[in-house]
Amino acid sequence: MFLKNIYYKIKFDLSSDRIGPDIPFTHWKLFFPNKMIKLCKCKFLKFEDTAQFRPGAYAVGCSQIEIGKRVVIRPGCRLFGESPELDLTITIEDDVMLGSGVHIYINNHRFDMVGIPIIDQGVYPPKAVILKRGCWIGANAIILPGVTIGENSVVGAGSVVTKSVPSGVVAAGNPAKIIKRIE
Repeated sequence: MFLKNIYYKIKFDLSSDRIGPDIPFTHWKLFFPNKMIKLCKCKFLKFEDTAQFRPGAYAVGCSQIEIGKRVVIRPGCRLFGESPELDLTITIEDDVMLGSGVHIYINNHRFDMVGIPIIDQGVYPPKAVILKRGCWIGANAIILPGVTIGENSVVGAGSVVTKSVPSGVVAAGNPAKIIKRIE
């Protein structure tokens, strides 16, 4: 029985559409650059050779996520891109910087039906998230469904981004607001 359970865990880890510490039979590959690239190219919709997915990061719905050149997904980052309704859920363009602990979500729990417990309401339809070329997302920021972060914009650490951010600005806070233009 024990060996059978290990067999099924290995089979699940190899075939699942996710990467993370809870998938140990593939997670160890993230510690070795060549194996990391090979794993990520198999799992993600697009994963460039110069990108990195570091140990301790999570991605769910890898087959619907694109990661561009010179992007580093740092430990503690969580990309929730699984959707039966969208073909492409999270796009991270070239030269995007993410601090540790950044979370990106494409859907959210429903809470609009009075009298029904939130746990029973399901989720709103998913909305794609796009991080445009050259933007920087500070540590522990949260990017919510449907948000686009413009080219060369900065999102301050710990911010909660509920609306799209234009190019060339700094946005911070909860909810994130534009605090200055980058000139």
